[in-house]
Amino acid sequence: NGFADWEGAFTAVCLNTGVIPGRPVKYIAKTLSLTKEPIISIGGFTVLPDYDIHTLPEDYDGLVMVGGDNNWFSPEAESLVPLVEKMIRENKLVAGICNASVFLGKHGFLNNVKHTSNALEYLKNTAGEKYTGDAHYIVKPAVRDGNIVTANGTAQLEFCSEILYALNADEPEIIE
Repeated sequence: NGFADWEGAFTAVCLNTGVIPGRPVKYIAKTLSLTKEPIISIGGFTVLPDYDIHTLPEDYDGLVMVGGDNNWFSPEAESLVPLVEKMIRENKLVAGICNASVFLGKHGFLNNVKHTSNALEYLKNTAGEKYTGDAHYIVKPAVRDGNIVTANGTAQLEFCSEILYALNADEPEIIE
């Protein structure tokens, strides 16, 4: 509950309709939550997740994590750590914007990759001692390093663009 519904909106549209509507669709965005119970976004939208962490099929190409109130700092969010570890091992897309990027930092996933977040000091103070990647922090709205994409909470378009590039969702000129 309390997820930032706008932070993944551009990405979902581009994946579900084509980067430009009418272009080939390579991916379909689906929703994932800890349970299949309805969840309510910051904007008041009620969403019924397509999958929970126990019913996620094996044929997925990435995980796009959007920020939110403080949902990434809850004990329940910890149950996503094994999924993120698995995806990184399998070289699949792992993308986090706003507080979802802090969640990645909190678990050491950003220590050896170029990344960004809401601000370096905020990331260091909020992520805690497992975050040691400040030498790889880049002051940009969104950063992609291989299949890891991070963005600050105001960079929804840049986040979308980097995800599309990581997934090779269309020709670079079309993504631009």
